[in-house]
Amino acid sequence: MELLSILLQVATDLVPIAKMGAGLGAGIAAIAAGLGIGQIGVATVESIARQPEAAGDIRANMIIAAALIEGVAFFAIVVSLLVLFV
Repeated sequence: MELLSILLQVATDLVPIAKMGAGLGAGIAAIAAGLGIGQIGVATVESIARQPEAAGDIRANMIIAAALIEGVAFFAIVVSLLVLFV
């Protein structure tokens, strides 16, 4: 019983730090998603420049990869916001 009350006290003392971490995590997730999609765009343009006849397939793969990156970033931001508000 004593240990549980100590752990609960520590958890309530760390709430401001958890909120700062949630904000930092959401920012990092957004920046990382932007960088990842930028790299996909660069690689796509270079690939289409090298093989213009494969532009349709390359574009389709780019859209799928960008959607997966956006999904992961959205999930990270939602988790960070849940930490922030719950």
